[in-house]
Amino acid sequence: MTKEEISVKELNSITDYIIVDIRDEIAFEYGSIDDAVNIPQKDIMNSLSLLDKSKLIVVMCKSGIISGTVAEQLRELGYNAVNLKEGYYGYMLQNLAEDFNRAKEIERSINKKFHKEIWSRFTAAINDYELLQEGDKIAVCISGGKDSMLMAKLFQELKRHNKYPFEVVYLVMDPGYSPENREIIERNAKMLGIPITVFETNIFESVLHIEKSPCYICARMRRGYLYSKAKELGCNKIALGHHFDDVIETTLMGMLYGGQVQAMLPKLHSTNFEGMELIRPMYLIQEKDIKHWRDYNGLHFLQCACKFTDTCTSCNPDNASKRQETKRLIESLEKTNPQIKNNIFRSIHNVNLDTLIAYKTGGEKHTFLEKI
Repeated sequence: MTKEEISVKELNSITDYIIVDIRDEIAFEYGSIDDAVNIPQKDIMNSLSLLDKSKLIVVMCKSGIISGTVAEQLRELGYNAVNLKEGYYGYMLQNLAEDFNRAKEIERSINKKFHKEIWSRFTAAINDYELLQEGDKIAVCISGGKDSMLMAKLFQELKRHNKYPFEVVYLVMDPGYSPENREIIERNAKMLGIPITVFETNIFESVLHIEKSPCYICARMRRGYLYSKAKELGCNKIALGHHFDDVIETTLMGMLYGGQVQAMLPKLHSTNFEGMELIRPMYLIQEKDIKHWRDYNGLHFLQCACKFTDTCTSCNPDNASKRQETKRLIESLEKTNPQIKNNIFRSIHNVNLDTLIAYKTGGEKHTFLEKI
């Protein structure tokens, strides 16, 4: 075969090939084509022994940009390599074109197969942390990833049970997505039966030329726009999709990299938008169960829809590497203590102020010396 590239549609019509996903491990773990082999771009030339010259090698990245160059390098070394020209995003769009009638099956999986791991923990967080009251109007904020999409389905299910009246708006902010990213979000929402409300901002353009901490500033701006739009729509709360693993990883990252003990709260009042509150109803749901739900239902979601990551680079690589380092640390500790995650989580619910050297409350610092 002498072709330099192949489309997703053509891929579905052939057999006996190997898909090599050259994105980083984080992106691959988040989602890839079934049976793909992950060899990150930086490792490809040191991993040639893993590739079979007798088979067609389909090289894949996020958008089909970098993978074209890698496929060419492999052809120069004698491999029958082609580029998947639409990349993983093209694969997602192809799948979504065929899957618009599956919302009911996915809803049943939440109620049945994942009732204990997901549904029960969702309702437990709402009850334990008093996240929802009668008469609330909640903006469920959807980024397009697995966490926020599952959260939207959980709120739909909660509305059906409707113990008391509350309203929900499924809010998607477009900060300047590429057309492909926005299409994937909209198609996933349609397939899942989520009636999204989309509004547009120019945040990506605003942070384009910021050199210092652009991702932090982008995140702060997105939060502000979400609060503002939610309030405009008559909401008094915004719901974000942070989960159990986010909570414990953020706690450890604060200690290891920030020199402070600080937890991610399940709810907090906005200091800039009067009467508005942020809630995290996925607080008790573990990421492995979210991934299991995603994979069980054959779903594919965006990892990062940032306009500036379309060439397969990772968004905010420094913070991402710190989070991955923390994930690996927790995984290694779990090998000898399977309860390590639960213990970290319980620790932020069981702080003994009498044993601390110093602490802050209401912005004011106190030390143990005040009690001596």
